Amino acid sequence: MAVQKSDKWKFKKWYTILAPKMFNEIEIGEMPANSDKSALGRNIKVALSNLTNNPSNSYTNVILKVTDVNGNVAHTKIVEMAQLYSYIRSLVRRYRSVASAVQPVKTKDDVEMVAKVIIITRGRTAHTKLIGLRKELEGYLKSYFSENEHNAAIMAIVEGRLQSELATKLNHIAPINKIEVNKLEIKS
Repeated sequence: MAVQKSDKWKFKKWYTILAPKMFNEIEIGEMPANSDKSALGRNIKVALSNLTNNPSNSYTNVILKVTDVNGNVAHTKIVEMAQLYSYIRSLVRRYRSVASAVQPVKTKDDVEMVAKVIIITRGRTAHTKLIGLRKELEGYLKSYFSENEHNAAIMAIVEGRLQSELATKLNHIAPINKIEVNKLEIKS
């Protein structure tokens, strides 16, 4: 006699996924899970434009992690923000120089992050100037993150305030075309 299989989807429960508080806890979508415990710790990749309702953020992806489940609602926190490779590639062209930095930082509320920043100059720039750009960038990032809490720092990156402050701070070394936070990883 054959053993009859049961349908696993009948036992699954649907959870509504909410964005973090800094994005006003808007509804992102839904996900199925067997239990509250199996829903915890899941990663969800979302375009930043879906969270901010700003189409200029469509080239940035955000990875959210489910941290808490209350009933049918799953709450999340940001784990990573990363820009699409094709967007970064479109910025880097001939006759321009690129300086990038990977900077581990710690915020005012003791959250460890890694900021990966890319600087694109208007024209070809001497190697010594690129080193100077990178050095001043690393110092400014450390001081900026140590003075702000992690939510404020993330919102400054999303709104472009940090990038514009960096551009005005570094423009005296070499003319800068664009500064982008290529990736931001939140460690704790």
